[in-house]
Amino acid sequence: MTKNMPSSFGATVVVLVVTLGTVGCPGTHSPTEEGVPASTQSASTQPTITVDETPEVTPPLKFVKPNLSEDELRDGWVSLFDGTTLFGWEVPEETNWHVEGGAIVADSGERSLLLTPFVFDDFELRCDFHLAEGGNSGVFLRTADAASNPVTDTYELNICDSHESHATGSLVGRHVAENVPAVEGDWHTFSVRCEGAQITVKLDGQDIVDFKDESDDQRTYGKIGLQMNAGRVAFRNIFLRPLDSNDLFNGTDLTGLRQVPGSKSSFEVVEGAIHVANGPGFLETEATYEDFILHVEARTNGEALNSGVFFRAMTGTEDAPSHGYEMQIQNGFRDGDRTNPADSGSGAIFRRAAARYVVANDNEWMVETLIAQGDRIATFVNGYQVVNWQDDREPDENPRRGKRLKAGHISLQGHDPTTDLDFRALRIHELASK
Repeated sequence: MTKNMPSSFGATVVVLVVTLGTVGCPGTHSPTEEGVPASTQSASTQPTITVDETPEVTPPLKFVKPNLSEDELRDGWVSLFDGTTLFGWEVPEETNWHVEGGAIVADSGERSLLLTPFVFDDFELRCDFHLAEGGNSGVFLRTADAASNPVTDTYELNICDSHESHATGSLVGRHVAENVPAVEGDWHTFSVRCEGAQITVKLDGQDIVDFKDESDDQRTYGKIGLQMNAGRVAFRNIFLRPLDSNDLFNGTDLTGLRQVPGSKSSFEVVEGAIHVANGPGFLETEATYEDFILHVEARTNGEALNSGVFFRAMTGTEDAPSHGYEMQIQNGFRDGDRTNPADSGSGAIFRRAAARYVVANDNEWMVETLIAQGDRIATFVNGYQVVNWQDDREPDENPRRGKRLKAGHISLQGHDPTTDLDFRALRIHELASK
């Protein structure tokens, strides 16, 4: 970052379109609820392509497993970059942000920020970066949508060996890092921790920043951004985990959870996990949650079994046990193709956004991560992002009918008489609202 940052960082973004789920989840879902996919319409209502039109061809998704260990997944780490696309980012059009050789790259156009759609508060971030010699870039922390001043709108972790006042490793306009080796021309790794007013940074494992912001311009939340300022820059292995999550399940009993009236499912703690059998039925939190990152560890004990985690749900009753958004648990897929889920796929927002890839396997523990903030919702399975969805429906108290932004319950589903699954971890990190 040079001394003056343009005020045009609030650039037009590319909207990522997510395919809607096309298969209903049988049993507990009303066939008359709004949002049923267009694929259920009669053939006569479907659009046709004339011989003069050429349909756009989307290349097949190439799955790249995130470079995260099982322990890191259980600690809550997710990958913000899938290794092949810009899925899940807000992409400015004035710069040629693209994927090249397994890295996010920019090397021409106007300077800009590639931003997350979500606002994060306390977190750890790890990423690799490569800046061409003579270039200028940075990793932006807790950044405003239209950042124009590094002293008030962001914490810019600079990448620029030749910067006249805040060279690589410094927080531009806020803190000067000393004795930092030159980085241009090679791959290096930043490890960042933002917790309250304290920001610490390691470069290739060595401590370079220990900064507490006690100024009037302290920022406690914001987006994460990758900057192209001058020269070619590349980023890869971009991982994040929230700090200070609270357990919704204590591992020993169902304190803080209650069974919804009329449930046929059994919910009991067996060997440190909530075992769910039979159904239908629901176990919901007593507390309600609005904007959050939810960490779920689950295992289906059978082939293509069906369950879900409901959120922002209305209080369950015998007549209306599950009026909420649903993060799907269902690992089946068709024709040997994991991009073709049999029933929306684990991580799907059921009836709203299908998972683009079925990552997990039945009879194995998986980690599902849900980010819900305002009308933006993203899900990750074993660290890999499968949904990036924005609810643009009209507001409604019931998420089955429309957009619900207010707090609601978290609810575990027993789907039907074949239900047999376990939950061994439920953690939530409440986020600042956007």
